[in-house]
Amino acid sequence: MARTRVSFDSAGIEIAAHLYTPDSPAAGRRPALVVGHPGTGVKEQTSGTYAQLMAERGFVTLAFDAAYQGESGGLPRGLEDPAQRIEDFKAAVSYLITRDEVDADRIGLLGICASGGYSLAATGGDHRVKAVATVCTAEPARQFRYGADGSQDPAVFQALLGAAAQARTRAARGEDPGVLTMFPDTAEQAGALGGEHGIEGWEYYCGARGYHERSAKYLTWDSIDKMASSDVFRAVPLIGPRPILQIIGDRAVTAWMAIEAHQAATGPKELHRIPGASHVDLYDKREYVDPAVDKLTDYFTTHLDK
Repeated sequence: MARTRVSFDSAGIEIAAHLYTPDSPAAGRRPALVVGHPGTGVKEQTSGTYAQLMAERGFVTLAFDAAYQGESGGLPRGLEDPAQRIEDFKAAVSYLITRDEVDADRIGLLGICASGGYSLAATGGDHRVKAVATVCTAEPARQFRYGADGSQDPAVFQALLGAAAQARTRAARGEDPGVLTMFPDTAEQAGALGGEHGIEGWEYYCGARGYHERSAKYLTWDSIDKMASSDVFRAVPLIGPRPILQIIGDRAVTAWMAIEAHQAATGPKELHRIPGASHVDLYDKREYVDPAVDKLTDYFTTHLDK
């Protein structure tokens, strides 16, 4: 497996990516996967892990940094724009079809966490995608509105929208609008805010477990009001008759979002549970990642087969 730094254009923004290609000989052009990272993540973290493992299984894979984040271009830094995130996936497909080693008729999307939601929306609107799979699906707008477990008091999001409005006013006056800090200072504080899910997220993004200097530790405030009008699951019914596979941990508090997307799907669909796994376990713990990759390999081999 070889990893190459590449870039491509997404609505005028340069997207930084890693292209993974198998070392094993191939009779012809290979099937390919676009792999998207979780919210606040970068291509060197869990999306890169899955891209590498799927390349070892014979797929050309492309892991990229979302616009405004990581090594990709775009200002302001830290913007989470659902429409742009969906466009990034489509632009990645456009890039892959230009590669000599890729079979343009055998391209799939693999989205992890927030990219799970975005990859479903991108597939709904792009018939070049033949199959889509997600790992621990999350839909960022839903998570901000309702919380990771779906039980958040609506007043919390209203307060965030109020802060976002104030930030826009400060910016209009030439003042610093500030940013929304995504993680507290300690794992204990993360646990007080988000329970076990909060602790695991902090350990991955802020601790030795998965820290990367370019992963986003904040979002711009206008990311929040963009979430208010976003619902990427609206595109899920458009995916059929193409297939959907969603992989979730059976301890994941976020599983309700995958279930909602599953219920909306109109074509072949499967909701596959990894025993014992939480949401963040599926980012990097090989006892859970490896069974997920086995399932993904079978799925994409079947549905990207000529």
